[in-house]
Amino acid sequence: MRLIAWKGLIAAALALGLAVLLIAAAPSASAQPAPAADESALLQKMNGGPLEGRVSIPDSKSAVLIQPQGREWRAVLEGPVKSIGGWLLVLTVIGLAAFLAIRGRIRVEGGLSGRKIRRFSGVERFAHWLTAICFVILGLSGLNLSFGRALVLPLIGPEAFSALTAFGKLSHNFLSFPFVLGVLLMAVLWIRHNIPNAVDMDWLRQGGGLLRRGVHPPAGKFNAGQKLIFWLVVLGAVVLAASGYTLMFPFYLTDIGGMQLAQLVHAVAGIVMVAVILAHIYIGTIGMEGAFDAMGTGQVDMNWAMEHHSLWVKEQGIRSIGDD
Repeated sequence: MRLIAWKGLIAAALALGLAVLLIAAAPSASAQPAPAADESALLQKMNGGPLEGRVSIPDSKSAVLIQPQGREWRAVLEGPVKSIGGWLLVLTVIGLAAFLAIRGRIRVEGGLSGRKIRRFSGVERFAHWLTAICFVILGLSGLNLSFGRALVLPLIGPEAFSALTAFGKLSHNFLSFPFVLGVLLMAVLWIRHNIPNAVDMDWLRQGGGLLRRGVHPPAGKFNAGQKLIFWLVVLGAVVLAASGYTLMFPFYLTDIGGMQLAQLVHAVAGIVMVAVILAHIYIGTIGMEGAFDAMGTGQVDMNWAMEHHSLWVKEQGIRSIGDD
């Protein structure tokens, strides 16, 4: 009996081992490697739309797994926007430097008279400097987000770059509000002086007196060049504010496609605005003698005013501060 029992146990053990070997050797669907996903076939099946899953939270947008348009948005932002925008800024600086080297600083040809005329009031200068200071910080922080990883990070290292970028992001968000306020103030104060007229056409035909010495076309409080800057700043600020606040408060007004469009518009408008303001800063500082005084002290030399804004001086009754 014991021999029969042992034989039975051995037979059972052999049968169990054989079964395990057969199961292990048999092909299994779960053990087979999954076929590689055909990405192009998947995108075709999606018909250009997003690939969505299911979520239990109220925000249904979080169910989007793949959004093909995001690749196009990233390609445009990282490609043409950065490359063309970067070259625009570089060529703007090179162009201004070349103009300074060829034309030189635009001097007051009659010499400084020592007599002053009030150019801008305290309120006007406050609106200008509020807008200017905010825009400089907004522009630098925005350029850092676009080009900082390639240009700034290698110079200061990851820790400093991380802190700088975090601070820049906060300042970019919060300073947008006083920037918009400053632009609104300038619009209210100066819009009536910036309506184009026939005098501006003559100023443009003569190059504003910037290209040739001894040429001083008449102009009112603002010449055609300053009017162009004014409208570019006002309209540019509207575009920047609309696209920027769309990004700052996401999905309140639009979907993901609209957010991507807002990002592109904001980037392009910001780079163009920086290029415009670089030219404005140049002509208001090293480019023209006596120009900075207008916003520095609010008073300009009488000869400077007569050469660059003769019609405006006549409107003031040709009175200087010393005559008040």
